[in-house]
This record gives sequence, C-alpha cells and structure tokens, in this order.
Amino acid sequence: MASGPETAAPDSEARTAPAGAARDTAASGSAQATAAALAAAVRAVESGERPAASFFTDAPRPAKPAAPAGRPAQGAPSPGSPGPQDRPAGPAPEPARQQPAPEAAGPARPPVVDGGATGPAAGATAPTSPAAAPGPAAYAPGAEGVRQVLAAGGAPEALADQAAEVLGERAAEALREDPWQLLAVPGVRPEQADGFARALLGPACGPGDERRAQALVGWLLEQAAVAGHSALEASALRAALAQRAVPDPDDALQTAIADGAVLVFQDAIEEPGRPRPVTDEDGEEAQPVRILLGLDRFAMAEESVADGLARLLNTFETAAGPEDHPADGPAPDEDAATEDATAEPAPAPDEERPAAGTDTTPSAGTNTGTEAGAGAEAGRPSGHADGTTDDTTAARPVRPSAAEWEAAAAAAPSPSAAELIRATAHSGLVAHTGAEAARAEPAALLAAARSLGLRAFGTTHTENGRRRLATDLTECAPGATAIGTAAVTVSALLSGQQGPGRDADGALGLDLLVVLDAPQLDLETAALLVESLPDGTRLVLSGDPGVLWSAGPGRLFADLLAARFCPQVASRTPDFGPIGELVSGIGIGELSQVEAPGKEVVIVPARDAGEAVHRTVQLVADSVPRALGVPADRTQVITVGHGGAAGTRALNAALKERLNPGPGRFGGFDPGDRVAYAPAPGRTVPGTVTGADAAGLRLDCDGAAVVVPREQVGTGAVRHGWALTAHQAAGMRWPAAVVVLPGDAAGGLTRAWVYTAFSRGERHLSVVQGVDQALPRAVAEVPVKERTTRLRTLLQQSMQTTQEPTAD
Repeated sequence: MASGPETAAPDSEARTAPAGAARDTAASGSAQATAAALAAAVRAVESGERPAASFFTDAPRPAKPAAPAGRPAQGAPSPGSPGPQDRPAGPAPEPARQQPAPEAAGPARPPVVDGGATGPAAGATAPTSPAAAPGPAAYAPGAEGVRQVLAAGGAPEALADQAAEVLGERAAEALREDPWQLLAVPGVRPEQADGFARALLGPACGPGDERRAQALVGWLLEQAAVAGHSALEASALRAALAQRAVPDPDDALQTAIADGAVLVFQDAIEEPGRPRPVTDEDGEEAQPVRILLGLDRFAMAEESVADGLARLLNTFETAAGPEDHPADGPAPDEDAATEDATAEPAPAPDEERPAAGTDTTPSAGTNTGTEAGAGAEAGRPSGHADGTTDDTTAARPVRPSAAEWEAAAAAAPSPSAAELIRATAHSGLVAHTGAEAARAEPAALLAAARSLGLRAFGTTHTENGRRRLATDLTECAPGATAIGTAAVTVSALLSGQQGPGRDADGALGLDLLVVLDAPQLDLETAALLVESLPDGTRLVLSGDPGVLWSAGPGRLFADLLAARFCPQVASRTPDFGPIGELVSGIGIGELSQVEAPGKEVVIVPARDAGEAVHRTVQLVADSVPRALGVPADRTQVITVGHGGAAGTRALNAALKERLNPGPGRFGGFDPGDRVAYAPAPGRTVPGTVTGADAAGLRLDCDGAAVVVPREQVGTGAVRHGWALTAHQAAGMRWPAAVVVLPGDAAGGLTRAWVYTAFSRGERHLSVVQGVDQALPRAVAEVPVKERTTRLRTLLQQSMQTTQEPTAD
C-alpha cells in the first residue's frame, strides 16, 4: 500500500475501556444524552428549525477526560514524539510558548464551539464495542511488536515503522484492540483496514463496529485535508460515512463530537443581494450559518494564523516622525555609536545557521559569513548596506521616519513598487497581488527597507523561486553587498539554515518579512511562520491570486484577500510577450489565440493518450532543443495527475527510456535521472540522481547534495521528475514547459490549473491538446475547486471585535 501525500494524525483516544475498570453509569448516561442533544441540534440548525445562536450557547462545557495511555489524542503527538509539523531548531517562538497545554482543552476557540462538543464528563464509560480478539500477553517493543500484529492480520509488514511512528510506543496493543487504527497510517484505505480487522477479530467484526465508525470519521477528515479542506460540513461528513456502510452516521458523529475527536464550528453563509431576516424580538439580524466539523490540529492552525495576523496589525508602530526624537537626547546614530565596542557581536542576520542533524554542505544562496556585513551604510554606523547589524541583540530597533519611507517610495522603479513601499510604511500587514513581472515590486521593497537599515528578508516556496528573487534583488540594488542573501526559502528560514536566525525568545530576528508565493502557504506552515514573527514586525504576503492554492489544507491568501483584513496593493505591471498575454487572458476567463512569431506558444494536437505521450517525448528530446536551443534538462513537462495513460508515471517512463535509459538499479533510479523529491507534504524539490550507497539515494538538488534514506525512497518520497503535476510545479519556472492534456484529463481541469501550468514556461510553452473544447470551457466556467475553510470567518470576526466599542 503506497504512502499517501500526508502523514495522518493518530486517532483521538482509545475507545475500548480497560478490562476491569469501574465506570460511573450516571456520568455515562449524561455524556450520551449530551452527544444526542448535540447531534439533534446540528440537524436543527442545518434545517433552519432553530437559530444557530441557541445551539452554541445552550449547554455548559463539560470536562474532557484524559486520553488513555494506549492511544494519543487526535492530531496531537504521543509523549516524546515529534509533532505534526517539524519545529525549527532553537528556542520556540514566544506565541507558541503561550499556548495552553493540550490537556487543558485544546486550542483557544471562539465562542462558537458547543459546550458539549469536547467530550463526556470525567469518568464516563466509553461506548461499548465488540471485544478485540485475544492476543499475546506481550509484544516486542516498537516496530517489531507492530510487525507481529500486522502479520497476524495479513497486512504488509512494511507498514510497521510508519504505524509505530503514528500510533506511539503502544502501537501493537492499540492495533490489536482496535484494528481500524491502521487507517491512521498514510496510504491505508478503509477496505484494507476492514480486511485487517476481519482477520484479527473474526466474527466479532462488522460494519457497525463503533471503532470502525470512529476511525472512518478521522480518516475522512484527513482525506478532506489532502484535498485542501480544513473542515467539512456536517451533512457532507454524514453522507460520506453512509457511503462507507456505517449503519448510523448520526450516532458516529455523536460519539466523535462527545469524545472531542471532532470539533464543531459555525460559519456564516454569504448571500449577496439578499436581506438578512429579523429573527428575534429585539430586531437583531441573524445571518444564515452552516455547521462545520473539523480536526483539532487544523482548527489550531487556522486560529493561530488569524490571531497572529491580528497581533501584527495591533502591535505595529507607525513610521517615526521628527517629533519621535527628543531634542535633548542623542540621535539614533549617536546612540548606536556609543554602544560597547568591546562586546562580542552577534551573528549577522544574513549568516545561515545549519539545523541540527542537517547536511552542512552549502547550498545555493548560502551565506558563508565572509561577505555579510562588508561596509556600513552612510549615516547608520550600526547597520550595513545589506541590512545586517553589528549587534542584532543590543542595538536599538531602527525606525525610519515617514520622510525616509517617502523618499524610498519616490525612488522606486515603478508606480506599483512605490505604492507597495508606502503601504508597508503605514501597516504591519499588507497583501500584494500580481503575476510574474510583479515580483520585482517586493524585491524593490526589500532593497528599500534594507537601505533604511531594517532587517528585511524575502521568502519563497521553492529554491527556484529563491534564485529568481535573488536576481531581482541584485537588479534593484546593484551596489549593495550580499543583497542576494536576503532571499530565502520558507523551509530554510524556519529551520535556521537561511535567514537571520532566532533571538533569545525564539522569534525570527527581522523587522520586515516579504512572503512571495503566498498562495502556496498551507495552514500549518503559515501558523508556524506567523508565530515566529516578533511583535511589531512588518509582514507582506505577495502572490498571484490566479495560481493553484497550497498542496496542503487551507487557502490562506484567498481568505485574506476575501476578508479585506489589511491593506491590499494590486500590481499594475503586466506580463509581456505571447505567454504573458495568453496567461493574462486565462486569468479573466478567456482563452484567446495569441501571435507567437518566435514560436513562444505552440499547440500540438493529440488524438489519444498514446499519441500525447509520443508527441511529448518528441518535443522534449528533439523539437524544443533544435528550434529554441533549450536542452531537455531545462524543459519541464506538466500534466494533470500521476495516474492514467498520460499521467506523470507514464510520461516519466517514456522520457526516461528516451533520455536516460537504464535498469533502475538504485530502487528504480539510475544516475542522471531527473527526480522530484518530497521532503515534506506539499514540498517538491527537483533534483538529479548522482548515485546511491548504504546511506540512501544521493541527489543533486540545485547544487546542494541531498541523501534520501532508503526507507523514504521505498515509500514514494522520490519520483521521476521529467513530468510533474501543476501542484508540484507551482512556485517554479523553466525556460520551456510542455503541458500535456490527454482526453481523460478534462475532468481535472480548472481555470487555476490551466493558469498555473501555462505560466511555468519563461521562453516557450507547448500544449499537447487532447481535450478539445473542455479546455476553453474549464477556463471560462470552472475557476477553482472550492475548499471549505474557516480562516475568512475568523479574520472577519477579529475585525468586528476590534471595531466594537468598549464598555465604559
């Protein structure tokens, strides 16, 4: 069974009571009554029989019992195990330290969560379920014990390591008691878990087993997250359970809600043009709502992002004016000049700090420390031209005046860049939108901010994007020293491999952070990034709203724009050339024919998938190199999915046979193979195989040596990379792109997919067209695949709270 794109979190807690444990029947009856009332209330709100306010304010919140030791809580790591998101090296950021402990009731939640949604009263009896088949009295520790249980149930023993990692140190006992916990392992399907359970439980196993229903609830929400949803409507989850032969979906949801495995939220339904009904005697308007169910970790991530963005806005200090410097006090430069010259300077912000356990081989963009801090900017003895400071911990924060910001805006290379600089001067959070050419505007902002003495950095989704940003920075500030080191990737910034590093409180040591490729930020990465920013930091989220959203759950950038939570700057810089003209039309729903005298855009018809594969190989290996001089290793093939007769697997097999034939002696790979390495869900790192040894598969990824352990290669972390999906290609560009659209791809096309795929080529775009009229129809009629998220509502609630007058 292949690994899925994400590591599923363990289920919430053991649902079978330990043998011989005493239970309080009165508490059990109360918990069951609460769960039943809760489910009835969900249905009543959905049908309009009662207002949402009563559902969310009727019952007090009961205490949630501690989870049994044999099973970690839903979405939370087992004791001593890493969390769902790797944390950066060094101290944790301050906001993270202030979060309550998991056992204290989970994340801070708005008052929309029902009081009965967190679990039964302490001491309540767990719901009854068929007893597990008797097993051995003891299991071998760790993965070996899991391997024994898997073998007894007929499941592949290769899953043992993953199951032990996901389910914790008592994984073997947990699987024996509840075989459906196997669904927590990435790639396991319900029908496979059912077979495993039948083998272990025998006649006691059935589709109505409560353990099965609870595991399916968690699995369905995890699969929804893979599709980009941070929550699901209650009706959708109920229908999905029914499709999986759960006899009583309502009862399954009751138990999941009462156990705290699932959280309940309300989300306002926007109905443009329709007046809101008056529902109470006070004449207050009630907006229609929908009831959402979600997993704790995604709720935490969305609420953390909303709280963090509000914090940056609320702690922002406006640009300093002349009145901010007392007449009888020293000027900022004089104050900096009197700092203790004998103090040992802190590392420069541009100096990279390798994370513990990582490969210390310098990668592209690595600052070795020899060029950072070369020369001081005139008028600022404590600051360098590249934005670094001699003492980042002792020096006073630099606060450029409004006049200095205005002078920087006046010197900007374009009106849109000037507008962005002015917006950043006056707000702690700014959203910037634009296509490829507009990326020069955040670069101009970064160059201006660093010239003013600010610790300013720009971060991108990929190393490919980082290199492009570094080039733009060099063009904006050709005389600045080490200006290119201001460009970092998100993953390297959070891990400490690039960027300014962290201060004593665990916060990133910077004054301005510009995030390019913002649509590719998933919720958990965004939460970690925002939590890492100290109070008063300026944050600019920049991206193209037309591209695909993140591979992980959420649609952060789209929700931020829709909520109108902060100032927005829309670039007026167009993308030029035939490709730019074509993509710009797609962005507004029009697929037009463009003039391409230099063969910038070529349409190649294909009658079927076999011909599409043949034409693609011909284009990459022969036509594009001969006509345009772009070698095959600089041409990227993009298709809709991995499967199918013209998916990435079929295309990569054909391209390997033509471009780098070999037996695949290293786990299916040969030296010279182009590959796509996924070090984490949602991240794709292109590379080339250089060899293999006992340590694993060796890759060259943009000049950096990477070793992928053998077990990761076996679970699908490395694929051949001549052909990628559009999601994998997002955030990167190549000199030439070949987009393959076989006939069976029509159902997967959206305007956002076409926009993303067609905009990956810098000089040339070939389209192998086999979908006929489905292409213009998708561009005109299917903008995106919608996602269910809560961030927009949370941001709007935050604004309403801020705007409400306080009581005297």
